[in-house]
Amino acid sequence: MKKERRIKKSEEFQSMIKNKKHIASNLFVIYYKQKEEEKNRVGISVSKKLGNAVVRNKLKRQVRMMVQEIGCLESDVDILILVRKAYLANTYDINKKGLETLVKKVKIRAYSDHEGE
Repeated sequence: MKKERRIKKSEEFQSMIKNKKHIASNLFVIYYKQKEEEKNRVGISVSKKLGNAVVRNKLKRQVRMMVQEIGCLESDVDILILVRKAYLANTYDINKKGLETLVKKVKIRAYSDHEGE
């Protein structure tokens, strides 16, 4: 995932959370917002409660790979993915299926929200 497709700034993370549009599961919480720039972007956040820096960076790399494989970058919304503790107990494939399910729900909701405006 290219760096220009990532959400990095703390202010952007907070504005997406304040927007309050989200979908949650036991593995992830996904906040979404209509994109403000030409390209949509993805942000990934892993809590310090999940492990040290090495573990958190590994989880972020895995989620970035899942985002590329699923095709999250083809939607018309910016997405913020928060990783939950249950992620550690599952395999990569189970986590990927969980993320894929949530991303599909986000695309459906974002489309219906956009139609309602």
